[in-house]
Amino acid sequence: QVQLAESGGGLVQPGGSLRLSCAASGIIFGLYTMGWYRQVPGEQRELVATITPGGTINSHDSVKGRFTISRDNGENTVYLELNELKLEDTAVYYCTARQFLRPLSAAYWGQGTQVTISS
Repeated sequence: QVQLAESGGGLVQPGGSLRLSCAASGIIFGLYTMGWYRQVPGEQRELVATITPGGTINSHDSVKGRFTISRDNGENTVYLELNELKLEDTAVYYCTARQFLRPLSAAYWGQGTQVTISS
């Protein structure tokens, strides 16, 4: 059974930082592209960043220079470092896993972790 367990969300002031973690189980982690998406109620889920098994990163323009995705293949964990947080970064953040060699295959999703930016 595949499980993606996110943690690290919370309430932070504008300009602050958070670090999200996603521990994966039930998959061969080194064969999967890992990613983070976010969703605001009433809006579509949007890509934040992805990282391939080899470390190639793709990220949304709105988070470049502020958010950093990384992975630890030994710990089966992907991280998202969020810096210089803005009010518009408030969302539920979801961890995803998709087979690297089958980019059109269905992805696995975590349950999400709430990130709230507020003064």
